[in-house]
Amino acid sequence: MFSYYFLLGIRSLRRNPALTALMVLTLAVGVAASIATLTILHVMSGAPIPSKSERLFVPLLDNGPLQGYAPGDKPNDRQLSYPDAYNIAHSKQGDRRTVMYGVAGPIEPARKDLNVFNASGLAPTADFFAMFDVPFLHGQGWSEASDAAGADVVVLSRSLSEKLYGDANPVGRRVTLMGFAYQITGVADHWNPVPRYVRIIGGPGAFGSEDEFFIPFAAAIRHEYGHNGSMSCSAYRDPGFEALLKSECTWIQGWIELHSAGDRPALQNWLDAYAAEQNKLGRMQRKAPTRLYNVGEWLEFLKVVGNDNKLSAWLAFGFLVLCLVNTIGLLLAKFSVRAPEVGIRRALGASRKEIFSQFLIETTVVGLAGGVLGLLLAFGALALVAMQSKELTVVAHMDWAMLLATFLMAVAAAVLAGLLPTWRACQVTPALQLKSQ
Repeated sequence: MFSYYFLLGIRSLRRNPALTALMVLTLAVGVAASIATLTILHVMSGAPIPSKSERLFVPLLDNGPLQGYAPGDKPNDRQLSYPDAYNIAHSKQGDRRTVMYGVAGPIEPARKDLNVFNASGLAPTADFFAMFDVPFLHGQGWSEASDAAGADVVVLSRSLSEKLYGDANPVGRRVTLMGFAYQITGVADHWNPVPRYVRIIGGPGAFGSEDEFFIPFAAAIRHEYGHNGSMSCSAYRDPGFEALLKSECTWIQGWIELHSAGDRPALQNWLDAYAAEQNKLGRMQRKAPTRLYNVGEWLEFLKVVGNDNKLSAWLAFGFLVLCLVNTIGLLLAKFSVRAPEVGIRRALGASRKEIFSQFLIETTVVGLAGGVLGLLLAFGALALVAMQSKELTVVAHMDWAMLLATFLMAVAAAVLAGLLPTWRACQVTPALQLKSQ
């Protein structure tokens, strides 16, 4: 019986083409707006590295001044001072550790057809590439020995490598970066989660440009490269770089990769003990609680999916509700003209349950048609988002969960919109319809 009613529903789409087209389009627009917004929020809030997001942690310590501080106040920074970053990097905690800060400066190409241009990048330690699963097109990252020596080595991004050397493998060559000659050890391939990591690792902002190069943290310190980004320097007044290293300015970010998520309590205990030890040495006078954030918690802490994005999702769903109201009106109009048909079917013995089933299945067919069109419109909206910036391409894609959600949302919306019109259709009195006909 379901297949019979389903075929009737398909035939009914052609019965009143203009009205059917309005219903399908109304549902499609509402579903497309909702699903496109939901897709972007879904991708933005997902785990960048599902295989290890529960094992990567950001440690935060509060070493701000006592002046103006009240117990329980939230810290106003998200990074570490150089002494704390150095101690964490050499703590032997977890399987891997990295500290980093943003750098930027001029690149002097060897090619005569290219002028000097500025580039921005990161200065991490060697563990960074393995921790964040950075893929390599050529070569590899540098060694721990290069870290220890502060060697002048560099990993280029694929886009920067192609700009400087075309399709050639540049590993082993030297490039003049920020006034010094660096030997290229590798070329990082396009890194899908880069836009989200740019935000996570304290770059210029959510969905900013990817890092164009990576140099050793120790090399950046040795060359006294300034920090490219925000810096909390309430205790820092001397512009000298050596004074910066000794100050309590927070400008470095640290990450620790544990062997398993179950090792988190041990890491927390070590961090608490470290803060207590620093307090005895005259630092961290606030005695504020230390904090650990895994990747998911860090995304939430940074509000990568901000309140404005959440508000846009609610507005999109509100637009879907408005489309449902319009669809209800259109279905009422569509079903009201079929009252004689219902009266004849009821007079011939059809029950109200059968009439209800028939009309509800017809609304489901309308929902499926709206889902197909809504899916096409959603793909179009996401394509427009991706065209705005190359870095936004990573969030402008729809996975299988979103594909399924599109059809479920369309069918559910159609069924909800069809409940009242279908119930009204069942209330037709056969005698009145037969008399009037």
